[in-house]
Amino acid sequence: MPLTLPKLRKQLRPLVKLLAFDASTEACSAALGLGDAILQREEYAPRRHAELILPMVDSLLQEAGLRLEDLDALAFGRGPGSFTGVRLAAGIAQGLALGASLPAVPVSSLAALAQGATHQADALLATIDARMGELYWGLFEPANGGVTRLAAGERVSAPAAVTLPAGRSFFALGSGWETYGELLAERFKGRVIGAAPTRRPQARDLLPLARAELQRGQGLPPEQALPVYLRNEVAQKPRNGNNHTQAAH
Repeated sequence: MPLTLPKLRKQLRPLVKLLAFDASTEACSAALGLGDAILQREEYAPRRHAELILPMVDSLLQEAGLRLEDLDALAFGRGPGSFTGVRLAAGIAQGLALGASLPAVPVSSLAALAQGATHQADALLATIDARMGELYWGLFEPANGGVTRLAAGERVSAPAAVTLPAGRSFFALGSGWETYGELLAERFKGRVIGAAPTRRPQARDLLPLARAELQRGQGLPPEQALPVYLRNEVAQKPRNGNNHTQAAH
């Protein structure tokens, strides 16, 4: 008896088709992973993420000859990072995943930043400038399958409050180091083996992290795929006698 198409698909090893995008920093990017092949769009465009993400997604799908419904899952940089960018990415991910009946995979933007490091260090300090005198940070290290894992942190704090395992040297990445590198280098004197302060999270680096989550069964229904801010405070400023809520970066 010949196999029906659904039965045949179950017996074949699936080619994981995964769309990812990140808007957690000044850089905006989208990537399409087709097995080991990756297509990416990226632009350094502060405050233009809302007008860029969907055209990037459309361009990638057209180049690959796919529809959104042909994908296996959708991943996004869930933060920490710019409140506006993280909310935007989460909202678009929820909408696209819901419309195409896809699972959504929130991925740490700090983990993606560490994942994309080209330096062969055994510890990577990923940082994103959180403004207001603080930074988002996490210490990561390589794990099985070439995917980084969190070793310490994923917090928001002032540079003076960053705490790392004693004696651990590291390679530093990201805009937090770009802004507070001198303070951090002094704090961890002799432990910094190099830095890439201008590096930002990229969508292509979300892909292996999202695949690892999917293999662990961590794909989520779209409505459960939420952003992570780490810092939830908002500044309350009176305007014309009324309270006006303004989100911090």
